[in-house]
Amino acid sequence: MPTITTADGTRIFYKDWGSGQPVVFSHGWPLNADAWDEQLRLLAENGYRAIAHDRRGHGRSDQSWSGNDMDTYADDLAALIEHLDLRDAILVGHSTGGGEVTRYLGRHGSARVAKAVLLGAVPPVMLRSADNPEGTPLEAFDAIRAGVDADRSQFYWDLSESFYGFNRPDAAVSEGARRAFWLWSMQVGVKAAYDCVKQFSETDFTEDLKGIDVPVLIAHGDDDQIVPIQAAALKTAELVKDATLKVYPGAPHGLYGTFRTAFEKDLLDFIRG
Repeated sequence: MPTITTADGTRIFYKDWGSGQPVVFSHGWPLNADAWDEQLRLLAENGYRAIAHDRRGHGRSDQSWSGNDMDTYADDLAALIEHLDLRDAILVGHSTGGGEVTRYLGRHGSARVAKAVLLGAVPPVMLRSADNPEGTPLEAFDAIRAGVDADRSQFYWDLSESFYGFNRPDAAVSEGARRAFWLWSMQVGVKAAYDCVKQFSETDFTEDLKGIDVPVLIAHGDDDQIVPIQAAALKTAELVKDATLKVYPGAPHGLYGTFRTAFEKDLLDFIRG
């Protein structure tokens, strides 16, 4: 399997398909690069070099005890980009991966980056506070940690329902999508899964967003039950200098069905634009 080794000795697995301008995908919690397979194939078949890695602790990457924090995630992404010597890259991040992309741009700048895409992304900050009343209360994230700690297999299975919006009355439920979500989730080391909850929920990306100097597509479903749009995309669009906001009516957090089709079209249009 293709891997890079980071400064602290952690091996990071990645996929590298096709050739052309590089498009680098960062996945959400608690998944891995496989969650992007359809988009990787789409981009590779349309003349791009499509790359996706498993975040440390996830999938086929090493389950390091330390480094499960947003700064290190961003540094791991930088190590991958530098190892492959990518130039004029387009960074695409979903959910926690959107935080990873944002923090990468904040820490490492845009010298190697042409554009970025934030899909259902966690920035600016998910946690509710006096300054962020639209956020999600701490108790919700404590419940996630408790689920991971107590019976993570059942917790991930239950989470897959709201992740894809399958708990809505008119939803066309795919058991296959739920099984895939569960499988990817069970490949995450429990330490990495537990630590990452604090990172995606409490990290404040405000200053990172303000400093982004490349065009950014901000895409979000308005029925996202995992990362509610009011505290996420709507605020992010106000902070990024060159932002294009795309809201998908009725769309959930996870890419599925008509949401996936619409996003893939917008993604290609944005990249080609």
